[in-house]
Amino acid sequence: MNLQRRELLVEPPATAAPDIAFILIVFFLVCASVQPDTGRPQDIPRSEETPQKEDQSQNIELSLTEKTLLLNGELLPFEKLEARLSQLLAGKESESDRVVIVKSAAETTYQRWIATTMAIESVGGIVTIQMEQEEVNVVE
Repeated sequence: MNLQRRELLVEPPATAAPDIAFILIVFFLVCASVQPDTGRPQDIPRSEETPQKEDQSQNIELSLTEKTLLLNGELLPFEKLEARLSQLLAGKESESDRVVIVKSAAETTYQRWIATTMAIESVGGIVTIQMEQEEVNVVE
């Protein structure tokens, strides 16, 4: 029995290419769509890469928790915050003098954070956030 060998050319079907291209386009459009952010916009100053200056201790520090508010280490009721900040910011013209460093505890609610930052901005302060700093302890 003698069988003849035939050479077969295998080509992918050309009708599938437009379908695959359409699916890929839809996939990337869905993945690339961005929903607009909601909330109150804030201008947060960028941190500087230069070493810290000694005069930065003159900045106003505000420690915020859910129940307490410390302004430069002084316990203060929230109702008196704007009045006290306006006293501290009086006469300060440059932006670097009007910076208020806000340290917020993890349990602080969003509503309290927004109310506090709005109070700072309403008297002309510039809100900046102090992130957690890593401390390296060398044990010898």
